[in-house]
Amino acid sequence: MALTNDKLVIVGAAGMIGSNMVQTALMMGLTTDICLYDVFSPEGVAEEMRQSGFGDVKITATTDAKEAFTNAKYIISSGGAPRKDGMTREDLLKGNCEIAEGLGKNIKEYCPDVKHVIIIFNPADLTGLVTLLYSGLKPNQVTTLAGLDTTRLQSALAKKFGVMQSEITGCATYGGHGEQMAVFGSHVEIAGRKLTDIIGTPEFPAEEWEQMKTDVTKGGAQIIKLRGRSSFQSPAYLSVEMIRSVMGGEKFRFPVGTYVSNDKYDHIMMAMDTVLDENGATYKVPQGTPEENAKLDASYEHLCHMRDELVTLGIVPPISEWNKINPNL
Repeated sequence: MALTNDKLVIVGAAGMIGSNMVQTALMMGLTTDICLYDVFSPEGVAEEMRQSGFGDVKITATTDAKEAFTNAKYIISSGGAPRKDGMTREDLLKGNCEIAEGLGKNIKEYCPDVKHVIIIFNPADLTGLVTLLYSGLKPNQVTTLAGLDTTRLQSALAKKFGVMQSEITGCATYGGHGEQMAVFGSHVEIAGRKLTDIIGTPEFPAEEWEQMKTDVTKGGAQIIKLRGRSSFQSPAYLSVEMIRSVMGGEKFRFPVGTYVSNDKYDHIMMAMDTVLDENGATYKVPQGTPEENAKLDASYEHLCHMRDELVTLGIVPPISEWNKINPNL
């Protein structure tokens, strides 16, 4: 039995991430109503899914925004330009944030009663922020994919110590989804052993740990080198896990990017210590070592710089005017 009969829209469904999201959502049995939307026809993906024999679901495909978003209750969007070799996530800032603006306006016009929206196209912290602003939704209703950074740390440690990833606990990266992310290792345990007790020993020299943290922040670029294209299977799977959690399924295991406004971090979208469930996203500010906290502060400052660039580009107005566009902010 499906978790819900509500309409799930996959934006960018004709692409590699989008088509993998569609298949994953169908395999998980999330909903009886799934719509594939893309500016390029997603009908081929829809036909493949129908021919896979998924029975208890209505699969539609369209290039029309009104048809796609009308009555939508859940949305996952990978509908932006992908990274190419040599590019950073920030290189996609202007074009993809303009796409996010259009997405937010479509949500406000066609499905203002949507329950949750997940943004995964880069730079996700900024595209998510722009989508939230123009959609008029509440902050807890829009989240971004940040768990992929944490799973990269978890997988690197699992490979290093020859254990299953489930034996690596307490992993988290916070702040921005990019090379300025803050990698927190102070709460990590390796098969019951504290990572902090292992770092600096012959088993795991401090220099190797520092290199691992750097490699984790560049994990996306490494996939491009290994596969000749940007990640698609891992972001697809994790984003569908996220939407499953807000549909009432299994709780999401990793941090998500969420709108943050408090005394320290304000008017920004960034990965926090989060819970994602039927109520959307709730967060608390993570606490690590002084060094880790400083990295988080630096990541926030980097995100603020990009946010302010969006103001300069005219994609968003000054922060003082955001409340006029979205009264929830």
